[in-house]
Amino acid sequence: MAALASLSAYFFIAPAANAAQTQWVQSQGGEVRIVADRPEPDGTIPAILEIKLKPGWKTYWIEPGASGIPPQISVDPKDGISFSGLRLPAPKAFHDGIASYTGYDRSVAFPLSLKREKAGDLDLKVSVFLGICKDICIPVQADLHLSLPEKLAENPLDRARIDDAVAALPMPPSDTFKVTAASFDATGKRLHLALVTPGAAEPAELFLSGPPGYSFGKPENLTTENGKVTAEIPVRVPAKGGLLKSGSVTLVARAGEKSIQTALAFD
Repeated sequence: MAALASLSAYFFIAPAANAAQTQWVQSQGGEVRIVADRPEPDGTIPAILEIKLKPGWKTYWIEPGASGIPPQISVDPKDGISFSGLRLPAPKAFHDGIASYTGYDRSVAFPLSLKREKAGDLDLKVSVFLGICKDICIPVQADLHLSLPEKLAENPLDRARIDDAVAALPMPPSDTFKVTAASFDATGKRLHLALVTPGAAEPAELFLSGPPGYSFGKPENLTTENGKVTAEIPVRVPAKGGLLKSGSVTLVARAGEKSIQTALAFD
């Protein structure tokens, strides 16, 4: 990872596609593309950023760790499509003996929150920047263009890819899987969490993201007893940082095959 700064980025521009997928944009460790479907009656445009990884390669979550590159997406609003965010499935934690980072070691798809803002044919223009890494990290930048005619026929295979990606996202909290207490110790720079989780053989995994400049360490003093989990998470506060406010930190928790996502309300 330390070699990242000395590497030259790989830049690709994919030509426009006539189908509801862009062409694959290739890099050393994998390839990326956009898959979309015709807009829903409410204007929502089902779409995903699909990342196909080669064996042994990884890509990153939104809070990747000290050496990672979080996925970054922008959409040109001049073409009548608004973009309100990228949604990601629960990640994994990796340790390479030197650094820890968070992401995915298998091919993955990120749903895009897109909405039609005008009638007629649409052009979706997406700029993508992310990292695909193995022994070295390869920054991948791609400009992807997809035409969405007003009378675009639905493609069952594309829709299935999109539906599968949405189904893989963390669920909202429930009575059997939720945060029961959360607090931020500004002096000690630590988050204190308590959760209830469904019965799972594996310990719960906790992943956090917050305001720009803040980062979160590996959970410490993690205890699990009868589905009740407690943990302390070190917080790296920026020089001009301060008290974290309720709702400013997002938690993704995984227990076995189940995961939830929620904003933390501090006590």
